[in-house]
Amino acid sequence: TLISHETGGVPESTRLALEKIRKKGVRVFACTGRHILELKALPLNGVTFDGYVTLTGQICLDGQENLIYEVPIEKADTDRMLDIFRKCGTPVVIVEKDRMYINYVNSHVRRVQKAISSPVPDVGTHSGNPVYQFVIYARKEEALKITEDLKDCVITSWNPEAVDVTSKKAGKAEGIRRMMEKYGIRQDEIMAFGDGENDIDMIEFAGIGVAMGNAGERVKHCADYVTDDVDSDGIRKALEHFGML
Repeated sequence: TLISHETGGVPESTRLALEKIRKKGVRVFACTGRHILELKALPLNGVTFDGYVTLTGQICLDGQENLIYEVPIEKADTDRMLDIFRKCGTPVVIVEKDRMYINYVNSHVRRVQKAISSPVPDVGTHSGNPVYQFVIYARKEEALKITEDLKDCVITSWNPEAVDVTSKKAGKAEGIRRMMEKYGIRQDEIMAFGDGENDIDMIEFAGIGVAMGNAGERVKHCADYVTDDVDSDGIRKALEHFGML
């Protein structure tokens, strides 16, 4: 949504647009499936945020990265996923509050991570700490079969070959609600931008939901407005369309 995977950074038009609306008093939040550690590693070109809804709403942080809200995955589902992780039949990432690691790496993992301009996670073993997200490197149909015994999780795809496993109790919309409570923001004051399946609840919840031009048809169908993709200045154009610039 924000970073061009063609140029490897945030387009200058996007950076300037976000800078201008922040100067007008508009708060800007990152609402993402990524971990805060991944965000810090991204080439954001000086873009800063007033808060972070991370891991598809499982961990919410304020602008100073202080915890606002968290939802770890239930123990029974964690244990089931750990069994899959240890068997190493499919690449799986474990995401904790301060750490993320993978059971093994193959060409599939490298290809998916390259597509999102992110490094491949280090190989590691479970520490015993609570888990907030699992990432399965498989098509959604295959991932649903692998996770059919999970009781309290949802599966959302963010790449044709990768999905997130997260708690049903959270989600991007729930994370946004926590930000609304923290900062005194109304639902009708929120504009949300997204391009993936894990953005649908956020786009439907926001006062104005915007789908990027590269979004899938399901995402576009639920949006109030469809803009261009990030390489065609989609964020700036949507802000101009709604009179914010």
